[in-house]
Amino acid sequence: MSDYSKLRERMVKRQIASRGVGSKLVLDAMRKVPRERFLPQGQGIFAYDDSPLPIGEGQTISQPYIVAYMAESLALEGGEKVLEIGTGSGYAAAVLAEIAAEVYTIERIEGLASMARSNLDALGYENVHVRCGDGTLGWPEEAPFDGIVVAAGGPDVPDTLQQQLKIGGHLVIPIGRSKAYQELVRVTRVAEDEFRTEDLVPVRFVPLVGEEGWAQEF
Repeated sequence: MSDYSKLRERMVKRQIASRGVGSKLVLDAMRKVPRERFLPQGQGIFAYDDSPLPIGEGQTISQPYIVAYMAESLALEGGEKVLEIGTGSGYAAAVLAEIAAEVYTIERIEGLASMARSNLDALGYENVHVRCGDGTLGWPEEAPFDGIVVAAGGPDVPDTLQQQLKIGGHLVIPIGRSKAYQELVRVTRVAEDEFRTEDLVPVRFVPLVGEEGWAQEF
């Protein structure tokens, strides 16, 4: 078996810190979370590769750098309430859970939601709450959130998610008109009816499917 702790440390230094992610909270979280535990059986050898990896159901676990970059873009200081859209196998939710007080995460595919629950429960993440459903509609009964992160690319920023942000909170989401390319954007709620949007970096994510995203057949 590989020495995953050494591989994790190397990942943080070479793939994440060297590319400009500087948040100590994020770097420490990336050092703690065992990415190998969020991959299908037998795939642990690839856990610290600098790339996304398949997790079944046509979905992927994001590249470690992108997970760290998106977490840092939320500008968390610790103790917040965060909403994640696109749980996958639960890896990014675990990273966020090392920083935030509570993480609410929504996955539209039941098989992946079940996998994520099992993975997170096995590692003792009691502050992560997993729901299967349409992530574009958010989690209204737990709103507002200090931060919202979306791990799928939509055609536009879902208005429902914007409305579930606290004033001063950040929403990080890939936006683009094709499956081949999106721009990662950060939306900041600066007042009740005022939002500021910044372009961050070009990315490529699976489609955000839902009522305020792409249709299922996209």
